[in-house]
Amino acid sequence: MLDRVVLRLFRFIGGRDLAAKVFTYGNNGRILLIARSKHKNMLKDSPHTNKLLVRLRSTPVLAVISIIVVGVGFIITPIIVRADTYQAQINSLSQQNATAQNSINTLAGQASNYQQVINNLQAQISGMQSAIAMNQTKQSSLETQIANNQVELAQEKSVLADDIKTMYVNGQLTPVEMLATSNNLSEFVDQQAAYNSVQQKIQDTVDQVNSLQAQLQQQKQQLTIVLNTEQQQESQLTSAQNQQQQLLSYNQGQQATYNQQIQSNNSQIAVLRAEQIAANRKLVGTGTIDFSGSCGGSYPATASGPNGNWGCDYPLDNTLDNWGMYNRECVSYTAWMVYETYGYMPYWGGSGDANQWPANAEAAGIPVGSTPKVGSVAIYMGGASDPWGHAMWVKSVNGDGTITVDQYNLYYDGNFYETTIPSSGLTYIYFGG
Repeated sequence: MLDRVVLRLFRFIGGRDLAAKVFTYGNNGRILLIARSKHKNMLKDSPHTNKLLVRLRSTPVLAVISIIVVGVGFIITPIIVRADTYQAQINSLSQQNATAQNSINTLAGQASNYQQVINNLQAQISGMQSAIAMNQTKQSSLETQIANNQVELAQEKSVLADDIKTMYVNGQLTPVEMLATSNNLSEFVDQQAAYNSVQQKIQDTVDQVNSLQAQLQQQKQQLTIVLNTEQQQESQLTSAQNQQQQLLSYNQGQQATYNQQIQSNNSQIAVLRAEQIAANRKLVGTGTIDFSGSCGGSYPATASGPNGNWGCDYPLDNTLDNWGMYNRECVSYTAWMVYETYGYMPYWGGSGDANQWPANAEAAGIPVGSTPKVGSVAIYMGGASDPWGHAMWVKSVNGDGTITVDQYNLYYDGNFYETTIPSSGLTYIYFGG
């Protein structure tokens, strides 16, 4: 879109014969090429346009628009609007990350609850499935018993049929005839008792089998009801578990989205930090970095303070030093050097940014000036890319208008640097008077 705007502007300047094409590169959007005319000699014949193109080769895209707007006398609202400072963008992205991380933490708590519910439901489902399996085994056993009883009943019925037939044949005789055919009365009584016994046995067997069958059928019906209830409960538990699993999956998807946002923001922050560091190299300017390392400048490797251990053996910003300054920051190092050199250092915790030091010093009656002195603290007040400023310890004042300074965290890495830089443009605090 921006290419089209610039293209139209160039056509406005050069007419339809100027077919300009804009290519941009890098984070600053610099113009790599503004090309060609339909006529070979057009750029030569238009010195004004030629000079404009030459100037624009290394000009940021937004500046291109500004130059053209001034040249042609009308106003265009830029398509791309950048933050005023690198740090503003970094702070915004960091705040987004903090908000996203809070959301992730909340979601993680919810996810833990979902998982706990899922686990509880799974335990209930497993218990229900065990009960169902056990009752199904019982049901199968009852069905086997019922089938066996059916066979036994069929056998008893067969025996019963034979006994009934025998009794029926013998029963054709009248009691008088039976008595007459008997050798004596005792034999008749024995025969009658035998008939009665057979009848009673047959009746008891039939009653027993029928009673057992009725009991087994009742148990089977009750067990079927229990199984149906358990299977319904299992289905309900499974449905509830599926709902919880869906909530958990949605929750995890949200966490993944937030994590992707954080990763994307961190990538952008890394790019902005690199640009910020590059911008802060202007502080060194035409000077040099004489020495750098993770520790140096007599800063303690480890020290104990009211807020915990600090020193160059510990990570950047891991805690506050004895004067309320973050560990391995430029202000922490200069505070240490002031204390080591003069035996005191005011406590400026909570308002310890480097560009606040001159005002803090004046409020405390400590002299401030623009002339460098050995043993003073040099303050770079910062700019768009560095809203905190930078504090340095003046190690030597050189005859060529430069000073050699020791400092920490020049490039936001928590390391020690010794640099030789121009002495102008800095504010000096004279803690030694």
